[in-house]
Amino acid sequence: MAIKDIKPLEGFDWEAFENDGVSAADKAAQKAAYEGTLNNVNDNEVVDGTITNINDREVVVNIGYKSEGIIARSEFRYAPDLKVGDTVEVYIENQEDKKGQLVLSHKKARQARSWDRVNAALANDEIVNGFVKCRTKGGMIVDVFGTEAFLPGSQIDVKPIRDYDTFVGKTMEFKIVKINQEFRNVVVSHKALIEAELEQQKKEIISKLEKGQILEGTVKNITNYGVFIDLGGVDGLIHITDLSWGRVSDPKEIVQLDQKLNVVIIDFDDEKKRIALGLKQLTPHPWDALDPNLKVGDKVHGKVVVMADYGAFIEIAPGVEGLIHVSEMSWSAHLHSAQEFMKVGDEVDAVILTLDREERKMSLGVKQLKEDPWEKIEEKYPVGSQHTAKVRNFTNFGVFVEVEEGVDGLIHISDLSWTKKVKHPSEFTKIGEPIEVQVLDIDKENRRLSLGHKQLEDNPWDKFEEIFAQDSVHQGKITEVLDKGAVIALEGNVEGFATPKHLVKEDGSQAQLGETLDFKVIEFNKDAKRIILSHSRIFEDVARAEAKAAKKAEVAAKKASRPQKEQAPVIKNVAASTSLGDIDALAALKAQMTEEKAPKATKAKAAKEEVKAEEPKVEEPVAEAPKATEAKAAKEEPEVEATETKESAE
Repeated sequence: MAIKDIKPLEGFDWEAFENDGVSAADKAAQKAAYEGTLNNVNDNEVVDGTITNINDREVVVNIGYKSEGIIARSEFRYAPDLKVGDTVEVYIENQEDKKGQLVLSHKKARQARSWDRVNAALANDEIVNGFVKCRTKGGMIVDVFGTEAFLPGSQIDVKPIRDYDTFVGKTMEFKIVKINQEFRNVVVSHKALIEAELEQQKKEIISKLEKGQILEGTVKNITNYGVFIDLGGVDGLIHITDLSWGRVSDPKEIVQLDQKLNVVIIDFDDEKKRIALGLKQLTPHPWDALDPNLKVGDKVHGKVVVMADYGAFIEIAPGVEGLIHVSEMSWSAHLHSAQEFMKVGDEVDAVILTLDREERKMSLGVKQLKEDPWEKIEEKYPVGSQHTAKVRNFTNFGVFVEVEEGVDGLIHISDLSWTKKVKHPSEFTKIGEPIEVQVLDIDKENRRLSLGHKQLEDNPWDKFEEIFAQDSVHQGKITEVLDKGAVIALEGNVEGFATPKHLVKEDGSQAQLGETLDFKVIEFNKDAKRIILSHSRIFEDVARAEAKAAKKAEVAAKKASRPQKEQAPVIKNVAASTSLGDIDALAALKAQMTEEKAPKATKAKAAKEEVKAEEPKVEEPVAEAPKATEAKAAKEEPEVEATETKESAE
């Protein structure tokens, strides 16, 4: 056929030919039909989608739109079991980005709905799933519906958790227990779910319990007062005193965590769900197994397990203890606290003092292992022997000393010094210092020695009697001033005493503390060990002697000034006070005169009678007046001295 004969077809649709044979009307119809299969979505809207593909980095989600969205795998870390076909909620951020890709977010979708869902779960008491994101102070952070909630450590499990890190990254069931609407805080608990399950188990277990029943349990927790045992859904407590028959200071010495052991039910409370368990009750009591041959007086060895001020408890076998009272630790009487002798952990030997198997009591002693020092006290410390002691205590009346452990003595205050007036023993010595003593007496019954310190030296008062004779003068220093007088330190480490009136100085002032002056002894008493001194008596006696001498001189002057005729009778009358020698001379003279002739004797007799007749008239009154004055003065002076001596002694 010739080309020129070809004619175009009538009604040929060139537009459809260019569009692969699809006409514009068909294409519009096809487009309308395709768009009818797609969902109408808007930006910032939350919709449900289906997971079509999952890899390590991305999750592909189909929301029924013309394209699928891709979400980062990290947004689904709370759901490790996520798989293809699961329905998830997504947030449409953008229907089409620059690459024409649908942009979705699962995290934002959960956050948009989470707060409403959390509140609904609390109101409906629902159990929710949560993802443990990380550990924080006091507990864990859990992702619940996209909201971060706090899981306290005490609400993780019914048993204490030792390692929180083991829960990080896990998805667990929780119960929402508290919501703070103002601060949008949520608190969840996993323990509440477990307790609800265990409550029913506890009722069943407790209903089957009986006292004395032996059960197997697991050590769940250890405290300083006991051990909690898991009996398979219900807990029981073994008190520290029921762990062992012996003393237990720390339960960890007996059991360990997660250890399985048999326990016996001691008691239980149905209402409070408390179960008291025992471990030591599964073994016989140690007192029942104690050596039957053990008796009072036997020596035992043990370990100090408990200390008290009044004594120490010694464990001689597990569960068998004896008490050593502090008074049985030493023969010494100076026992204040048992801690001075022993401490916990010490191993000691002791003697059984009492033994009561029925009451399970035993008393022990340590000092009985040593000889009683008072058994042979007379041999070791005879009267008169000298020793070195240690000052232990003071009293107002003396010093208590310890010669050796268990041997005490008393030094009376009067036996401290021969010369020094000791008002209190603290002036003489100090507690803890050594002191030389001499045994004066032994009181074996009361276990006490009478001791002396001054007896180590000779009594110096025998010599003082010569040195400090009455009216002797000595230099002394005023060491103490009292209301009644002053204490004077003299040579030889001896003290004297002077009353205030004897402390007056020559210028009329009063002697003061610390002054060194001369003193006259006006009284010395050896028995009372007393020396009375006077400073004022020194210049007073000098003045008195001077006055006496002046008076005598005045009398002599008066005698010398009298007329001669008045002196003759005085001379004759002196015969009244003639001495024995003068009498002998007169007797010789008389004998000589007898041998002379009679006329001479007659003449002498006449002269004698003449003199005798004249004596009463003139010579006798003049001669007697001076003597009477002197005798009266001599009589009055001793009375003055005696009065002053008496006052000074007072």
